[in-house]
Amino acid sequence: MGNEETLTVVNNQKESETRFDKIKKKLENQKETLLAEAGLGIDSNKQGEAFPDLGDQATAEAEQNFTLRLREREQKLLKKIEGALERISTNSFGICEECEEEISMPRLLARPVTTFCIDCKTKQEEAEKSRH
Repeated sequence: MGNEETLTVVNNQKESETRFDKIKKKLENQKETLLAEAGLGIDSNKQGEAFPDLGDQATAEAEQNFTLRLREREQKLLKKIEGALERISTNSFGICEECEEEISMPRLLARPVTTFCIDCKTKQEEAEKSRH
């Protein structure tokens, strides 16, 4: 690789890093919040606790199921955040997985974990609707 090509690659990396700094910070903050909240999970003392009233037991089980579903969603979001941060660090962030075109900045700012441009995501959702 010649000096001019090396300089272009370095400049493109710096431009990409600067362009996505705001998004990277947002993702890091979101990740930090999710990890902090993960410590406030299910109270293990409530598991197996005997309830004199079946209504109380049903309510407790419903709350526990809700909390578990919430934690599963948070885990999925955490993986998406980590993936987005990885793509930023490897300069592949903001490229649509489907058409390989750039994803618009407003879309990235609104949904930084996205891997599809709005057109490809719309097509994907329409295809899913037609299958159901």
